[in-house]
Amino acid sequence: MEIKVNFLDNLRLEAKFDDFSVIADQPIRYKGDGSAPSPFDYFLASSALCAAYFVKVYCVSREIPTDGIRISQNNIVDPENRYNQIFKIQVELPESISEKDRKGILRSIDRCTVKKVIQTGPDFQIEDVESLDDDAQAMLMVKPEQDANTFILGKDLPLEQTIANMTGILADLGMKIEVASWRNIVPNVWSLHIRDAASQMCFTNGKGATKESALCSALGEFIERLNCNFFYNDQFFGEEVANSDFVHYPNEKWFQPGPNDELPSEILDEHTLAVYDAEGELKGSNLIDTNSGNVERGICSIPYTRHSDGETVYFPSNLIENLFLSNGMSAGNNLAEAKVQCLSEIFERAVKKQIIEQEIVLPDVPEEVLAKYPSIVDGIKALEEQGFPVVVKDASLGGQFPVMCVTLMNPKTGGVFASFGAHPSLEVALERSLTELLQGRSFEGLNDVPRPTFNSMAVSEPENFVEHFIDSTGVISWRFFSAKKDYDFVEWDFSGTNEEECDQLFGILKDLGKEAYIAEFTDLGIACRILVPGYSEVYPAEDLIWDNTNKALQYREDILNLHRLSDDALADLVNRLEESQLDNYTDIITLIGIEFDENTVWGQLTILELKLLIYLALGDLEETMDLVESFLQYNDNTVERGIFYQAMHTVLEIALDEELEIEDYIYNLTRMFGQDVMDNVIGSINGDVRFYGLTETSTKLEGLDKHLKLIESYKKLHKARAAIAAK
Repeated sequence: MEIKVNFLDNLRLEAKFDDFSVIADQPIRYKGDGSAPSPFDYFLASSALCAAYFVKVYCVSREIPTDGIRISQNNIVDPENRYNQIFKIQVELPESISEKDRKGILRSIDRCTVKKVIQTGPDFQIEDVESLDDDAQAMLMVKPEQDANTFILGKDLPLEQTIANMTGILADLGMKIEVASWRNIVPNVWSLHIRDAASQMCFTNGKGATKESALCSALGEFIERLNCNFFYNDQFFGEEVANSDFVHYPNEKWFQPGPNDELPSEILDEHTLAVYDAEGELKGSNLIDTNSGNVERGICSIPYTRHSDGETVYFPSNLIENLFLSNGMSAGNNLAEAKVQCLSEIFERAVKKQIIEQEIVLPDVPEEVLAKYPSIVDGIKALEEQGFPVVVKDASLGGQFPVMCVTLMNPKTGGVFASFGAHPSLEVALERSLTELLQGRSFEGLNDVPRPTFNSMAVSEPENFVEHFIDSTGVISWRFFSAKKDYDFVEWDFSGTNEEECDQLFGILKDLGKEAYIAEFTDLGIACRILVPGYSEVYPAEDLIWDNTNKALQYREDILNLHRLSDDALADLVNRLEESQLDNYTDIITLIGIEFDENTVWGQLTILELKLLIYLALGDLEETMDLVESFLQYNDNTVERGIFYQAMHTVLEIALDEELEIEDYIYNLTRMFGQDVMDNVIGSINGDVRFYGLTETSTKLEGLDKHLKLIESYKKLHKARAAIAAK
């Protein structure tokens, strides 16, 4: 994690990281102002807080209340060497906690990350640099040997060369990549989380049998998501990019809807229109892109090549963003390698969806077949030794598809986690199933997986598939574990050269009657995106009409200019929100595609609270009262915000009762809620305070640092594309 430090007045310092700012000072006796803890005090507190965190996680997973648990840490200093210290952590546990859990709580503290880093002994490297933003990949910490050439199945270049190529691309873009975490909880299963130090919403996860292959995976995913603009899905690019020569890609085209909002004839083709506009209800306005919000400019469309005949078909960027998420994107050492990965993922997710929705019973992989892959067996054995039974199944549906499945059961919670992997090589597909299962997870993380069910409706609902797509934590059927299998095991093999594998996978799509559309990216690394209409979507096509992300365009400008709207404009905004039938608990971040800091009121704001604040500003106390009651009933906001609305509810009850006077209650209400809260509650009701807690902003996005960092990240990509196009 990159921490940047600013020098403030006197000896005060500011450390900035993620969305946080930490102030440090020195005691007065050391010429400081004593206004904040010293850096060493923060260091001491970090180990105590880390210990408490692991105790909390242990207790939450076992439903043990933490009310009576107390933790203390003291650092005992050697009088002859002040750098030699003992950190003594003491835990006070209630008598009600069993002996088994007492031991478990103490063991949990032993896993404290701060403690383990200190015990390992970090290496401090101190150097001067010309620019803090240079040396972009210095924090990856995996330095392959210069002469090493490690090849793995499915990759045409050694891992070492692949890492060098991809880190070079990111360095040239000016993106500083840092590793946030590594995981290796069982043999031959590695995963890591990397992110852009300057914009930490830009992150990817990688997995593999070795740390080098996991790093390749994470970097490849980063490259593919940059090329496909996935990091910036649903987000407002800002006015500068929205009005530039191009918004997404230099080869994009913009088409105007017809006079009655008809779809332009230049977009899509007969096959895709049959999928996305089967009922003839889709309108041009449904396809205005969320990122630019540039309605006057028209429908931003990206060229894709139709696989069957090589013809160019223009897909609205809004359609891709709404329906496909990250499905069918990949980077590689060459286009054939990237396409194999794209198609493999498409089959993995489509077959997984079919198996889960139809409650298909898969055959187990015979022990003698598993034995051919000892490194995979070692990983499975380690999981089972930790108390997690593992079931390995052939998901090829009788040899039709290159898909495997590894399913983990958690007897502690009754939860089940089904992980799927795909590749023309059975070995690679099996390895991907296992590494996907543990990607970014600890053993404790496996306590969160859901329990199976015999409820077919719960299994087949669309939202369950979305959960499976995002992190494989959707529900599966108990029928999945039946001994009566629907298919026989097939030891399939679709492997060959990347070109041969690519042809085979496209052949499977052709046999299914599916058409594929391909976008190739070769300027910033090698990547591609493949769309298979009616097969590779994550969300249903009707979302283009009924749940389109470009609904943001109806509200974004007004919400960002909230403090400057007239009463008439506020009334119009709240009426539109009421008539929209949008879920009251949708957050404003999602609604308008703006990344607010989650630690602010904007970052926690929902449609319900926004409507509440608008009614309050308009003086409609009865509507406000109804929404305050709803807020308090289902509040998951901050404690401070909850107290504000508790006080608001009480004062509104008084204000709406003709027999009550606020003067009779103000003294004790102030004693209960505090002067500051009561001043803001009374001010909100009488109109002196408007939109309490919401800082002013506008479509210029001033003050919205988190979103501005995201835009700056995109501008690096945009600038590189413009420079390449100009050559």
